[in-house]
This record gives sequence, C-alpha cells and structure tokens, in this order.
Amino acid sequence: MKHIIILGDGMADHAVARLGGKTLLQYADKPMMDLLARKGRTGRLITVPEGFPPGSEVANTAILGYDLNTVYEGRGPLEAASIGYDMQPGDLALRCNIITIADGNIVTHNGGNLQTDDARGLIDYLNSELAAPLNEAEGCERVRFICGIQYRHLLIIRGGSKHIVCNPPHDHPGEPWKPLLVTPEEGVWPDDTELSPLQTAMLLNKLILRSQQLLAQHPFNQAKAGRGERQANSIWPWSGGYRPAMPTLQEMYPQIKSGTVISAVDLIQGIGRYAGLRIVKVPGATGLADTNYEGKAQAAIEALSHDDFVFVHVEATDEAGHDGDLDLKLRAINYLDQRLIRPICEATEAMDEPVCIAVLPDHPTPVEMRIHVNEPVPFLIYYKGIEADDVACYDEVSCVSGGYGLLRLDEFMHELMKV
Repeated sequence: MKHIIILGDGMADHAVARLGGKTLLQYADKPMMDLLARKGRTGRLITVPEGFPPGSEVANTAILGYDLNTVYEGRGPLEAASIGYDMQPGDLALRCNIITIADGNIVTHNGGNLQTDDARGLIDYLNSELAAPLNEAEGCERVRFICGIQYRHLLIIRGGSKHIVCNPPHDHPGEPWKPLLVTPEEGVWPDDTELSPLQTAMLLNKLILRSQQLLAQHPFNQAKAGRGERQANSIWPWSGGYRPAMPTLQEMYPQIKSGTVISAVDLIQGIGRYAGLRIVKVPGATGLADTNYEGKAQAAIEALSHDDFVFVHVEATDEAGHDGDLDLKLRAINYLDQRLIRPICEATEAMDEPVCIAVLPDHPTPVEMRIHVNEPVPFLIYYKGIEADDVACYDEVSCVSGGYGLLRLDEFMHELMKV
C-alpha cells in the first residue's frame, strides 16, 4: 500500500452569514472530496500541541507524526533547509517576511503579493545597504538576508538567542506595528550565545526600523507608490530557532522506504528535507490561487510510481483566508478538488499497487478573521476496501460524526500507516 496526503493549507473555516450560515467547505463545489468522504472514513484532528502557536510549521510537522516538544525550533530553520542554507553552530535563523505597512499599521503580511524576481532585488539591496554596514561595524558577519520565495525570506543572526518574542505578521493585519516589535522572553536562559535575548531583540528591532527607511527609497517601492499600490516596505522577522534534530520518516515508519514532498512553500520543503523526503519543485507553482494545480497533480502521480509516500501541499486556500477573500478561497477549494485531487484519484484507481489517500488542512484560516486559529480540522482517508462510515460530505460539521472520531497529533500518521 502506498500513501498520499493532500493538504489544503488553512482550508478549514467558520460558518459565514453570507453563505447562509455554512462554512466554506460546506458551501464550496468540491465533488471529489465529498465522494472520497462517502467512500472512505472521516474524523477530526487536533494538529497543534498545547502551548504551541497554530502555525503551519507546527501543524504540518505534527501531522507527519513528529513530537513538537522534541524537534520544534521554529519556522526559520525549516526554511533554511529548503533554501539550501546549511546552518552552522551559533546561527539563529528567522523567517523574514517583507510586509506592507501604512499609516502605522500592518496592512498585509505578503508585501502586496510580492513576487520572487522583485524580492530578489530587495534582498540584495538589504544585504548591501543594511547588513553590510552593520557587519563592518561588528567586525564579523553578524547579519545576513537570504532570498526565498515571494515575500518569504530568511534572516540569519550569527550568535543570536532564540529566546525572544516575535509576532507573526499574518496574525496582526490592520494592527499597529510598533507594539508588535521584538521583545526578550522573560526568565534566565542557559544558552551559550554571543548575544543575550535583550541584545538579539534590540538588533532585530534596529533592522526593522532601518529597513523601513531603506525600502521606502528603493525604486521598486517608489514606482509602486506612484501607482497607488501596496509597497513592500518593511522586513518582519519571526519564528527563529537553531538547527533542529529530526529523525527521517523512514526511521519513524518502516512502511516508508522512500518519499516525496511537493509544495511551492519553503517551509514545507524544509520540513520535507529534514524528514528525508525528495523535494519536487513544480514549474508555475506559486503558493497562490493561480498555482499550477495540474503540474502538482502530475508530479504526485509520477512520484507514486516509485515512492511509498507522497505529501502534496497547496498554499492557496491559506493565502485567500489571510486576505479575507471569501470568493477566492471558495475558488481555491474548487481548484484543489477538481484540478488536483480529481486527476490524482483517477490515476491511482488505475495503478497496480493500491494507494491510500488522505485529505485535510493543517489549521483553519477563517476569512472573517484572517488569522490561523487553533481548532480541530476535518480529515478523510480512503483506499479500496476501507469500511466506510456514515458521513456523506467532507466539511467541518459532517466530519464530527466520522468513524475515526477525534484524533490528536501523531495519532493521524499512526492511523494512516496502519493501512
């Protein structure tokens, strides 16, 4: 038996009055997910351990069966692995968004849907005009920006402490940014780092403030301002940590001899790299609703021809939720259903070796809140011969009655690997 997990990031949602009190999954046109739910078994899954933020770095790692209390080091180190940066002892790696601020508020976490080609020029500019003068003053390479994808980048602080409080920008749309600056964690920490938590927080805040001055002067943002468009005018570092120690999925589950991860998002690729999965980057995969669904589906089908395990991640539903765009999120759910899940299901039905298919989100990103929330998510599992439960539709409400009940964290992966 082979296994494939298809994950719609942030796909779960709340009841919306504009939809007659239905959730988006209840309202959306998604015949393939509903068919798999009718033919398979469903349930709900708690994806975020107690005490952890409901971020994709936490939820996706937990879904794959990892104990976050053992392996969690934040989002930054995972994205470093994806980018190909080999973290060294003493490195603090932070996710570094380029965001939009205006009138003292965080407008959007994505720099006005910043694209990678434009971002590369901004990152080079920040290394030249922000990092280089500071490093010269320090007498070492204290700060380094590394370009990732779209608005998602990496900031390395040599000798920095992870014991700081950073606020993810996607959790604070429309809020004043100054009260959200970095602060040191309270307490005494045993880390033998060059910089204390206070020094690390002060350095990061200095970088944020200086970046705003520099980015406002960049021709890219000057042109955006002239057109009345959102500017990519501030860095925002968060979720920092040191190099994690994660066993591979092959070490955790003997059923998995080889595996593949397919995602447009650095974070998911980084989790996959530490998990021992092959990274497949699909041309035209953007992380947005215009992503190459068909290309991802074909890559998954190809991977199943030689791998035991495939993890397909689609970011579009989460981005639409953060933007508060109800219509776009409904379309993204439909695209996921028809342009990715359908061709995968049709191909697996014809395969000689049976394939177990699981579909779920990592967390809800409700369009009327625009942030991640820590709530159980609905999931379905289907394979030929499974004993179906009585659930007829795939959504947050129907799956409450599913045959798997309410699972917690690694119980999902253990249940999947029983098949």
